[in-house]
Amino acid sequence: MKAPGFWDKKAASLWPIILTPASWLYRAVDKINRSLQTERSVDIPVICVGNIVAGGAGKTPVAIGLAKFFMSEGYSPHFLSRGYGGKLQGPVKVVLDVHQFGDVGDEPLLLAQTAPTWISKDRYMGAVAAANAGADVIIMDDGFQNPTLYKDFSVLVMDGQYGIGNGRLLPAGPLREPAEEGLARADAIIIVGSSEDKKPEILNKPVFYSKLVPHEPAKGAALDKVVAFAGIGRPEKFFASLGDAGCDVIKGFSFADHHIYKQTEIMKMVELAAREEAALVTTRKDFVRLSMEAQMMVTVFDVELHFDAPDKLQDQLLALMLDGNPE
Repeated sequence: MKAPGFWDKKAASLWPIILTPASWLYRAVDKINRSLQTERSVDIPVICVGNIVAGGAGKTPVAIGLAKFFMSEGYSPHFLSRGYGGKLQGPVKVVLDVHQFGDVGDEPLLLAQTAPTWISKDRYMGAVAAANAGADVIIMDDGFQNPTLYKDFSVLVMDGQYGIGNGRLLPAGPLREPAEEGLARADAIIIVGSSEDKKPEILNKPVFYSKLVPHEPAKGAALDKVVAFAGIGRPEKFFASLGDAGCDVIKGFSFADHHIYKQTEIMKMVELAAREEAALVTTRKDFVRLSMEAQMMVTVFDVELHFDAPDKLQDQLLALMLDGNPE
């Protein structure tokens, strides 16, 4: 889905008030569903990278950043994902040359480019499969609200500008659960992007600030004219990243998260880019959802996560691996 404008904290709208009864119903059903689930654990650390808002916080780049750190320290991290948008139930290990986004979803295809990745609707069974395959740490991409698998360390990812939006529960706002409850369960908070109000702690939880920067090959595209498109949680963030990198964004096309592109949509953007003598660019997540023919006409603008001060978070993660205590 595409985030409604009235979810933003700065928006003036009656919709949040109108939809409040639906939020009460959402909350009641969610509490019942959670009460029916049983939490189980595996013998290796499980790190959850999640959020409390629907879409667009930056979970996947954070998960990839954590995996790269563990790999640099000699560990063998495996990713675990629900595989949103894919038809396979799992547990199944993602094979890049075999699986398509229709099988496992788009985000697992991105994760699998960094480390072994498992998709499983049953998170516990997926964790067992990863552990049996040689993982010594599991990184969950999303699943913060899933109570079936015990998390040894939970990282809550928040967008620096968007925050918790208007602070209301779905569908009146973007929150998957009350903010105070989610923050209370988190072990650390990662803010992605600039924040208007930097705080060293939130509810006595450590806060780490980070930003998305162009990957080295993408920097060469700076100052080029581009036509951009994105079907992610907040496409405007991608367009802003292009501008920050020095690209002249002629036109930005926004689509719903996980959008499956039609050939007519792609050709419309290809023709516009040709008329403007501009490059047609998109995100890596969108690129894996394109047909092979479309991929040949599109350039990927890659970004990676940089932490302002990574040492403290890395120390916590290493402590978790060495003695099971992230403190």
